[in-house]
Amino acid sequence: MTVRIAPSVLSADLGRLSEQIDSAIAGGAEWLHVDVMDGHFVPSLTFGAPLVRALRRLTTLPLDVHLMVERPERYLAEFADAGATVFTLHPEATVHVQRHLSTARELGMRAGVALNPSTTVSLLEEVVGDIDLVLIMSVNPGYGGQSYLPRSTDKIRRARALLDRLGSPAVLEVDGGITNETIAEAWGAGADTFVAGTAVFGSPDPAHAVRELKRRCAVQV
Repeated sequence: MTVRIAPSVLSADLGRLSEQIDSAIAGGAEWLHVDVMDGHFVPSLTFGAPLVRALRRLTTLPLDVHLMVERPERYLAEFADAGATVFTLHPEATVHVQRHLSTARELGMRAGVALNPSTTVSLLEEVVGDIDLVLIMSVNPGYGGQSYLPRSTDKIRRARALLDRLGSPAVLEVDGGITNETIAEAWGAGADTFVAGTAVFGSPDPAHAVRELKRRCAVQV
């Protein structure tokens, strides 16, 4: 299993965005993660489709868009048009989840489901045939820079077991408090993709930060 790092542009210096992205890519970052927040589903207000469109002009990397918004289905076509690669929604934020996942795929995106700390892993059994990614939130969503919730490790392990049992090739991603001190634990539990904001863009050398995150997983193995 390969370690995939998805630096979160939420923590980037937007005045030096191109420079910081180039540095992260030089370190081996495979994806870019975009946190979309509406100030309702979560307290903060962040980016929308225009940033995704701008990022698409800067890079060919997959753009991993995580919608922490009410009724995310309203934005499916807009983000597809902007160049999003992955469209991840929270089941608590909408109804007819399977329909929206299917629509994301029809629009050419990969479909993802995000599980908050209190959301049960068993929900995945109902949509496993419709997802390309599972995002385990290892913090309560809404703010960057939070600490990893230790109980997330067992949740990652249970999600990995469920995906393997059902024969799903879905990516298992973790978002929240991923640092040099926590990534190996999440990797050992079965995650393969890691959203890292402060750990990458809060570093004076994003390239080195990405390489170090990967190294910590290699050491754990």
